Amino acid sequence: MAVRILCIKTDVRLHENPYIAIDSLEWVNERINVKGVTERAKLYDWIKDADGDAYIIDEYGNKTSLIPAVCPDGNKYVKTVADESEPDYLLALPQSA
Repeated sequence: MAVRILCIKTDVRLHENPYIAIDSLEWVNERINVKGVTERAKLYDWIKDADGDAYIIDEYGNKTSLIPAVCPDGNKYVKTVADESEPDYLLALPQSA
């Protein structure tokens, strides 16, 4: 199953790693038109352990898959770039209500 990430919900506290500020991600399975919201760590587990596929479509129509990552302190998160030298479209998504 593949899901397209539509928006993110972040908390208001400052975080050293901006990905950890993401509490949950809103998604849609475009094949069957089902929407949902998943916590950051659960989405990480789904991608890493269940071969899930989550992606973003940028403003140019390019599809970029999310990849799992872990902070040095053990927090699980997802991102779209291998390193932070490129902009990450995940962080640029709109905030969910």
